[in-house]
Amino acid sequence: MYLDRTEERMYDGEFGETVQQSMEILVALGDIYGAERMVDISSAQVSGVSYKTIGDAGLEYLEDLRARGAGVKVASTLNPAGMDLQRWREMGFSEEFASRQIRIVEAYSAMDVMNTCTCTPYLIGNVPLRGSHVAWSESSAVSYANSVLGARTNREGGPGALAAAICGKTPEYGYHLQENRRATLRVDVECELSGSDYGALGYITGKIAGEGVPYFTFNGHPSADDLKALGAAMASSGAVALYHVDGVTPEYMEASPDEAGESITVDAGDILEAREELSTTDDDPDLICLGCPHCSLDEIRRIASFLRKNKPACDLWVCTSAAIGSAASRMGYTDVIEAAGGMVVSDTCMVVAPVEDLGYEVLGVDSAKAANYVPGMCGLDAVYDDWMNLIRP
Repeated sequence: MYLDRTEERMYDGEFGETVQQSMEILVALGDIYGAERMVDISSAQVSGVSYKTIGDAGLEYLEDLRARGAGVKVASTLNPAGMDLQRWREMGFSEEFASRQIRIVEAYSAMDVMNTCTCTPYLIGNVPLRGSHVAWSESSAVSYANSVLGARTNREGGPGALAAAICGKTPEYGYHLQENRRATLRVDVECELSGSDYGALGYITGKIAGEGVPYFTFNGHPSADDLKALGAAMASSGAVALYHVDGVTPEYMEASPDEAGESITVDAGDILEAREELSTTDDDPDLICLGCPHCSLDEIRRIASFLRKNKPACDLWVCTSAAIGSAASRMGYTDVIEAAGGMVVSDTCMVVAPVEDLGYEVLGVDSAKAANYVPGMCGLDAVYDDWMNLIRP
């Protein structure tokens, strides 16, 4: 692939060993995927944060980069960690796990990666402009950036996103190219949707679309939170990194849905069947986990309003970023949730935290992504439903 003079100097080691190593990773990725050149990126979002998922090998890799003076060139945010960085003792996480998790976050912080620890960086300031190139790695965030914001990113692996952040570059292939952003599957939704119906729709579509680009037509008008849930579900049941919604998302007019190779319709029966399939048990949950992807402030507002008159029958986590959690506290929402017996949890979620070590057996979730991942990653059963039904069965 073609490298400009600055990129050649990076590759040749003139900017130091860590930049050279990172550029080698990017060039290798570009060669694999047939990229012709690099593009500048405006931001990065880095996964590979939870000690549960990266273990000692990942920790050693990050601390080695830190020791060699690695640092990022663009605004870069972190994916969720394996625990709430402030309340881990209260939540029952072990000292051993916590010490290693803190070292991981400290290593990233030393490289100037912002220790925001959220899968929704677009809610806390990492908001790329339409058409801008970024290197994001968390699947639901990638979907949101491409689809709702109109930015351009592939679904990067953690090391690839970090390499891009260190160099400020990424190879131009995949969704960085306009020709790969057109619709490949038309999805006509023939029923009204609400709540967790959007996750069920995403679950259905992801399995059919695979790595394709769905184009949706709705009867109603989905909210930003609905689109967040829809994209997260498709990224977990398939590998969808970009979708379009007729009249809603920024690139729907250029998506060419009439040229899509396949078309499906989804009705109320399909949604009900998917909702039932996403539950692995009929047992009642002993922990309800909301916020996968992390809750917005408006979602927390609605949960708090409901909890003023309803108490959960079991433990409740409302997962969000530390920034949104701080705003929720200032608005009084946290006090309401915790007075009802729940907990506002920052920095982590039910997927990347070792909840299986805390004595829980059945998780209640309103996220199709979580319902997909919890049985395999945590070894626990999942009950999928609207959050109101989970709290008040």
